[in-house]
Amino acid sequence: MEKLTYYLENELAGAFEAAGYAAEYARVTVSNRPDLCEYQCNGAMAAAKAYHKAPIAIAKDVLAHFPEEDRKVVGRIEAVPPGFINFDVDPWYAAAYLAAAAEDEDLGIPQKEPETVVIDYGGPNVAKPLHVGHLRSAVIGESIKRLGRAVGHNVIGDVHLGDWGLQMGLLITEMGERMPSLPYFDENFDGEYPEEAPFTIAMLEEMYPAASARAKTDEEYHARALSATHALQEGRRGYRALWDKIMELSIRDLKANYEKLDVTFDLWKGESDVQQYIPDMIAYLVENGYAHEDQGALVVDVAEEGDTKEIPPCIIRKSDGASLYATTDLATILERVKLFDPDEMIYITDKRQEMHFTQVFRAARKSGLVYDGTKLRHLGFGTMNGKDGKPFKTRQGGVMRLEYLIADIDAEMEKKIRENRNVREEDAAETARIVGLAALKYGDLSNQATKDYVFDVDKFTSFEGNTGPYILYTIVRIKSILSRFAEEHPEENVTPDDLMGAASAAEKKLVLTASQFGWTAAEAFDTLAPHRLCQYVYETANAFNTFYHETKILSEEDPARRRSYIALLTIVRRMMERAIDLLGFSAPEHM
Repeated sequence: MEKLTYYLENELAGAFEAAGYAAEYARVTVSNRPDLCEYQCNGAMAAAKAYHKAPIAIAKDVLAHFPEEDRKVVGRIEAVPPGFINFDVDPWYAAAYLAAAAEDEDLGIPQKEPETVVIDYGGPNVAKPLHVGHLRSAVIGESIKRLGRAVGHNVIGDVHLGDWGLQMGLLITEMGERMPSLPYFDENFDGEYPEEAPFTIAMLEEMYPAASARAKTDEEYHARALSATHALQEGRRGYRALWDKIMELSIRDLKANYEKLDVTFDLWKGESDVQQYIPDMIAYLVENGYAHEDQGALVVDVAEEGDTKEIPPCIIRKSDGASLYATTDLATILERVKLFDPDEMIYITDKRQEMHFTQVFRAARKSGLVYDGTKLRHLGFGTMNGKDGKPFKTRQGGVMRLEYLIADIDAEMEKKIRENRNVREEDAAETARIVGLAALKYGDLSNQATKDYVFDVDKFTSFEGNTGPYILYTIVRIKSILSRFAEEHPEENVTPDDLMGAASAAEKKLVLTASQFGWTAAEAFDTLAPHRLCQYVYETANAFNTFYHETKILSEEDPARRRSYIALLTIVRRMMERAIDLLGFSAPEHM
């Protein structure tokens, strides 16, 4: 479907042309004074200079050539000094537009020419628990993935694990000290390794920080960890078998924790998957003159004319021969082109990695690792802070595990739900889980991704204001009204065609606000901005609640008008539920 403003502009353009002015001046925007009108056109102001006439005179000319019988979309219209054209949408046309969106299988979301898009989000390290620092990447990435699919793209989500660096050598070295008799450490062992891992995920999560801390003060231990890392990467049989067990347990644990966030990935690839590409890639970069030595390191110059700040060279091999994140990321781009030939790659990480991705993207383009038409985008998100304005910590000052944060949110929601007593005792915990996830995700997504925000449990779990629970409560209220109507009028089958022109300002506001769903979803993907969809849901919830408090819906005496109300609520419920699904959460039946 075309945007509603398209139809408004098209109709208004005819009046501009009839009055002798160019149709391009019929640009329409949502009014910044909703108390005066719903939409406005400032074209007369822009045309004044070209036609050497006062803006108000042009505006009046346009209205004089726009007789009421010619209007199908535009309703009440007036020219206002110094030259604004203020108008409202015809209420019956607004109803027809919303009904058409409801009958569209995509609910009015414009479908794009399908492209293959790879989204890189998540980025956890194996053998380490997810913590609050992993929340934003997972939540934002999941929403953008869903939005991309909603507009018709083939979207591939990749977790991109950290699974090949020094942390693996540290774990192997620490295990070797604690369990030296394991066959993995016997270079002469040629039998089958045990099917069961000799450790648990809890043991891994305890061993890694212990090994990391020791390596900082024990040079000999650090050297052994480096040697173990090198041996693993060179293919030592026992270490690779041990690595397989670490990966198996870690991925199982990571999947369970991401599942609690309703976040899924199509690919569970990591740094290890692209090591095979690195030698040939480096040789290609050197042989074709893209990379050169600088103080012993191998670099690609990526500075460009016009840069307003210094862009250092992209280092792809250190002076000691070691690879870096840039090396792995370039090899990952190479693999993604080889496997998926994507039209676009989107990376979602902490905004502090902005320079890194600027270097990597430029190096990939300069060297031809990606095609000229392939889009590379990095969305750098801000920090999740506590009420003190500093990065969110536990009460003890440490980094909070993500599963503990989820549990805290769920506990707070269950307490509030039990206090409200609107849910059966046996359903309270599951309802709390659903609402808690909405509180957590909406609390994050409703903020512009690139900005820091304060994580406030009390605010996010509130049933009032711009919060997930408020959105869900609104949807549940709509469901309740629709259920009562179905019980009282089982013989009536209401369809979008039953929608009538609005009978009140509150109803008209709800119709117009709900109508923005499709294009808001599309623009949220185009701009990588899920907060725009959050704003849509919040405004729709507010519009519904105003309508609800001002209107006798079920007790309306006119059957046609009552059916129209039910048709409207049915559409609003569908659009709000589709919107929150794109944000990554759902609504319960009762709250």
